[in-house]
Amino acid sequence: MDARDKPGHDKWWAVSTRNFAIIAATIFALTHSSAARADLKLCNRMSYVVEAAIGIDDKSATATRGWFRIDPAQCRVVAQGTLTADRILLHARALGVYGASPVPQNGGDTLCIAPENFVIAAARQCRVGQSQAPFTMVKPSQSEDGNMVAYLAEDSEYDDEQAKLAAIQRLLVIAGYDAAPIDGVDGPKTQSALTAFLKSRGLTADIVQAPNFFETMINAVQAPSSTGLTWCNDTSYNVMAAVGADDGKAIVSRGWYRIEPGKCLHPDVIGQPKQVYSFAEAVDANGRAIKLKDKALNWGGAKMLCTRESKFEINDHSDCGTRGLAAAGFTAVDMSGGGKTLRFAMP
Repeated sequence: MDARDKPGHDKWWAVSTRNFAIIAATIFALTHSSAARADLKLCNRMSYVVEAAIGIDDKSATATRGWFRIDPAQCRVVAQGTLTADRILLHARALGVYGASPVPQNGGDTLCIAPENFVIAAARQCRVGQSQAPFTMVKPSQSEDGNMVAYLAEDSEYDDEQAKLAAIQRLLVIAGYDAAPIDGVDGPKTQSALTAFLKSRGLTADIVQAPNFFETMINAVQAPSSTGLTWCNDTSYNVMAAVGADDGKAIVSRGWYRIEPGKCLHPDVIGQPKQVYSFAEAVDANGRAIKLKDKALNWGGAKMLCTRESKFEINDHSDCGTRGLAAAGFTAVDMSGGGKTLRFAMP
């Protein structure tokens, strides 16, 4: 986890972290004499598309495997055959498109993962290209089909239908459409936003029922838009970005949003302000700022706003340093003409 993925202590971020919890029922006891096959499934009842990694802890050996992408209201088999391991461990992360999204759950075990798909046989001692991540022990329950299942869930305790709708609402808000609140409850506001989004992207209504709907929607969200602010990362590094918007009373700065190389992202700016502020910097795999000739690779301007190393939402930008905050120079972005795309490129 890079430094900006650590939870902060501000109210906005605390609400998000509480929502990222694993709900699992009591483990079903399997006897060695049973001949039945019992695969392990993970089911996603969150309003985020997630990627999961599992850990198998069996006496003195601990192995990890990932990534398993799981859409809202979907399940995926992550281990085939009856498991006889002492413990089953889980680590999950939301896709980068969500920017300010829940961080991986806190866990009692720290095991090795890799950026891309991986199988790590000795997962307690990381090698080059691997990093440590917290894993939480889960206790799956037996489902009606005889398999073992564990759920990823939020405090809202969505059922499958509500999770899918809340996930659609969340992506619509990221894309700049007014589908708030994100509550998994259908209504004219959500349907109007979804219809407008699909029309703007040249998509038909039946795509909502397609198996690849969330992949299609995320690809559309990550493309430059004619509405709202869009960041596009044209570098080979991850870029962490922050946005500031005037809510009529104060400028509220919010970050950090992670933008992967070659991807675009829409920060969730509330309302339709005529001017917003933007700051972004390239970081390495450990979250450290990239420097070229001893100069940080960043994109900003003259407007000084407060930030912090972890996720944040700040509406008071006086005396940043004395309050334990950092200050960064944001560039002003004129939004009066509609959508605006900022591209982050190498100098």
